[in-house]
Amino acid sequence: MNGSGKTNLLDAIYYLSVTKSFFTTADNIVVNHDSIAFSITGEYVREDNTEENIHITFGKNGEKLVKRNDKPYSRMSDHIGLIPVVMVSPYDTSLINDSGEERRRFLNMILSQTDKEYLRRVQSYNQLLVQRNKLLKQNGDNRELLILMSEQMAPHADYIFQKRASFCDDVIPVASDFYSKLSGGNESINIEYKSELQDSTLFDLHKESLDKDLILKHTTTGIHRDDMIFSLDGHQIRRFGSQGQQKSFLISLKLSQYMITKKGAGRKPILLLDDIFDKLDQGRVERLLLLTAGNDFGQIFITDSNKIRLDDILGRIGGDNSLFLVQNGHLESVKQ
Repeated sequence: MNGSGKTNLLDAIYYLSVTKSFFTTADNIVVNHDSIAFSITGEYVREDNTEENIHITFGKNGEKLVKRNDKPYSRMSDHIGLIPVVMVSPYDTSLINDSGEERRRFLNMILSQTDKEYLRRVQSYNQLLVQRNKLLKQNGDNRELLILMSEQMAPHADYIFQKRASFCDDVIPVASDFYSKLSGGNESINIEYKSELQDSTLFDLHKESLDKDLILKHTTTGIHRDDMIFSLDGHQIRRFGSQGQQKSFLISLKLSQYMITKKGAGRKPILLLDDIFDKLDQGRVERLLLLTAGNDFGQIFITDSNKIRLDDILGRIGGDNSLFLVQNGHLESVKQ
């Protein structure tokens, strides 16, 4: 049933892994309308049978606390990657239709779960970017200080660029293979990484754009402007792809994210499939579930508003599964 809380359940699982919602970076929006705070607890058993207890609280004063086995983290970023997760959601269409900010956020989430240095570099770059933009808004001649800040940002930008470029190179063959298996056709997909650092260093970019930056009062060049272009048979999928083709592409992209995250983290992520059957024909649905039912994948959570459809598909796929009914935010086991 739509509106019953199925998506909230998956988002809570996602939140326990990355300390933020899949749908927003603003924690106050996640709080129930009738509440001023929230807490989430997750108990996990790893493949080696070791146990983990994760507890996250968000208080009315805006403070967030993350505990692992009753011990609070000194930095929440240290938790990222402990329990890798991949979410497939109808909201993934924003990766195709929205601005480059969504695609950069996607890259950052993938790489941060397997590379703590990448996460640290992104945080440092963004902090310096905020400071540089504040300085640009001030009156007066701050050129020497701006140049110094560009020197500090440059090594972070180079690291981020190299990691993003490497990921895009790695993801293309994996995503292409998944798309072929999902669609059953011969269509060719491509992911092109676009960055100003492909032709220059950040320091040189900032030096060339300094006058422009001072006029516009913000930093106009850098890896905060990176983007990806998704195409199908040589045409941008945003403009020419059908809804079914776009959905198949996004699922293939997320499954390739799963495989690359699994390789980088050294363990299988949790896979969250939220209302994925809409706009997918029966054949693609079955191929998707057959793909994820293999040993390459670990624990999977699937939501669907059509119990009969889900029963039928899971019955034909087989394997070990449990069915739960979510109503008004309450979860109950369903006998099969």
